[in-house]
Amino acid sequence: VQLVESGGGLVQPGGSLRLSCAASGVTFSSYYMGWVRQAPGKGLEWVSRIYPDGTTTRYVDSVKGRFTISRDNAKNMMYLQMNNLKSEDRALYYCATIKDYAFDYWGQGIQVTVSS
Repeated sequence: VQLVESGGGLVQPGGSLRLSCAASGVTFSSYYMGWVRQAPGKGLEWVSRIYPDGTTTRYVDSVKGRFTISRDNAKNMMYLQMNNLKSEDRALYYCATIKDYAFDYWGQGIQVTVSS
């Protein structure tokens, strides 16, 4: 199983980024998927998850209304559209599969920096 994130970078407060996660070696359409982040000096924080068919999504309160998770099962891709980014969103973002209510396979992570 391989998960590869892309789309991170440096953005000013209030800006937007779109993270992508490319999955291989897994029956992608069968998996719950999620995004997890780790801010500097802090622990892991679950950000969002999406059901296998993409119809149901969940978010941590701090990103509701600003982040949107989506997936394209035909392309084995998952996305995280991040709008109105804040300094507290600065973190290493990971995509992960979810199995039995636990994160199972992880990507290598991608850095998001929000700074003026």
